[in-house]
Amino acid sequence: MLPPQNKRDDPAPGTEERLVGSDADGEDQAVEAALRPKDLDEFVGQEKVRQQLDLVLRAARQRGATADHVLLSGAPGLGKTTLSMIIAAEMGAPIRITSGPAIQHAGDLAAILSSLQEGEVLFLDEIHRMSRPAEEMLYMAMEDFRVDVIVGKGPGATAIPLELPPFTLVGATTRAGLLPPPLRDRFGFTGHMEFYEPAELERVIHRSARLLDVEIGEEGAAEIAGRSRGTPRIANRLLRRVRDYAQVEADGVITRDVAGTALAVYEVDARGLDRLDRSVLQALLKLFGGGPVGLSTLAVAVGEERETVEEVAEPFLVREGLLARTPRGRVATPAAWAHLGLVPPQGGGGGAPGIGQGGLFGA
Repeated sequence: MLPPQNKRDDPAPGTEERLVGSDADGEDQAVEAALRPKDLDEFVGQEKVRQQLDLVLRAARQRGATADHVLLSGAPGLGKTTLSMIIAAEMGAPIRITSGPAIQHAGDLAAILSSLQEGEVLFLDEIHRMSRPAEEMLYMAMEDFRVDVIVGKGPGATAIPLELPPFTLVGATTRAGLLPPPLRDRFGFTGHMEFYEPAELERVIHRSARLLDVEIGEEGAAEIAGRSRGTPRIANRLLRRVRDYAQVEADGVITRDVAGTALAVYEVDARGLDRLDRSVLQALLKLFGGGPVGLSTLAVAVGEERETVEEVAEPFLVREGLLARTPRGRVATPAAWAHLGLVPPQGGGGGAPGIGQGGLFGA
């Protein structure tokens, strides 16, 4: 297996040291390499995608052919890279890893494609961020296993056809809607990765604990799973931090109390909110009565960039039903008031008690 090539993009502002951030830093990538399952039987969760992918790979092996191109979409940290490596392992093929932002010119892609071996798996992370010229070259490569390399410039330029060995492209994206239809249609299999249920994360945590030689109880695993935002990467990161706390402050065994105390030290609450998330909610509730309030105003109130609030904090708060985006601005839900132990203002002021038409647009 070839080493990764610029696989990860730069983290979003405000996420570099976030314990519950879904992007992988250097430590995460090193640990994930040791914790990744090696085949589909070991892979936890994503049952539908796993079963469908198993059929695709088994059929390809029986035909003695390369597997169809695969597109995996979903939030960061759900296992897209892991599945790409499993695809290569199941097919007995090497894998090459790169990313969309690393391919800025068609020549960059041509250099990668021309060096592929027959049956090799090319994993292209954040495929929606690839440059347009490279994207158009990829159409022909995926469909006909051929690329046209342009030699020279201007009227004297010549297109030299280059035949490629059959290969399998595995594309991963966090924003499938940004993929142009011609590219999306060339994938033989498309799988959407869902957030994990707590019970599935508990299985992930128990498996990782065994590999890390950490003793953990059922309740301790449940406590960590409940704060992991439905994401295995975050679950493994929290497990490592709780392990450190248990080693230093306890007897090394992770129980519910140890896990809860450790994550309180790291400012991760019972629903997985961290300091940034709570700052946004507290500003929305205490300073603006639950909203509606504009994004820029809310960002100034918490001392963060607008992009940090919108791209880092809001997605999880919206998914948890703690915040709503409306035409008039951001609005807290009743669940947000309850989570912070605050009482919403009487009379429906600020749109806090409800998100319906009456609460937002009624006179």
